[in-house]
Amino acid sequence: MGTEPGLRERKKRQTRELIVATARRLFAERGFDAVTVAEVARVADVSEGTVFNYFPTKEDLFYGGMEAFEAELVDAVRQRPAGESVLRAFRRFVLDRSGTLADEGVAEVIARAARLIGASRALQGREREIAAESTNALAALIAQEAGARADDVEAWAVANALMGVQRALVVHVRAEVLGGRRGPRLATDARSRAERAFARLEAGLGDYGVRTQRA
Repeated sequence: MGTEPGLRERKKRQTRELIVATARRLFAERGFDAVTVAEVARVADVSEGTVFNYFPTKEDLFYGGMEAFEAELVDAVRQRPAGESVLRAFRRFVLDRSGTLADEGVAEVIARAARLIGASRALQGREREIAAESTNALAALIAQEAGARADDVEAWAVANALMGVQRALVVHVRAEVLGGRRGPRLATDARSRAERAFARLEAGLGDYGVRTQRA
């Protein structure tokens, strides 16, 4: 009896993985918009209701990895050690994960996803929603820790600046991958750009973009 919960959890995980793998294959073959949840369920040999139990929308089938990543990113800030700033915790997490870009397989997954996203307004819209939700979650956490109101302007500005670096990095990496860059060069380039952006946030914006002459 003591092993039953573990068995149930493994079966649930296996079902979830099967659904995701099936959906990804169908999306890659036919494009995101051309595939229905009913088709994913049929090919995975599960009920449509089972798919919706794991994924509330078709977009969530595609963006499960992104949602998990951004939740972990906010958690990294929440669980940072005493004496570490919000920026440094955020920076550490992003830079640590950038190392995975050296894997050719990861780059290929990014390339396939980028093509699907570029061809689907539904995916583009859902990605913006996820980014906004994650930014709001980070802003709320920062405000709570500072003892400020949930709509505190400073907390909102900090969260948007940090998430802005992450989103800009995602856009840049996708473009580089689609342009053919792979492996360690991709990882090194992404890390370098992220480090420069975070260094700018660390230093502040007071001396950034000062005009030296009229245009």
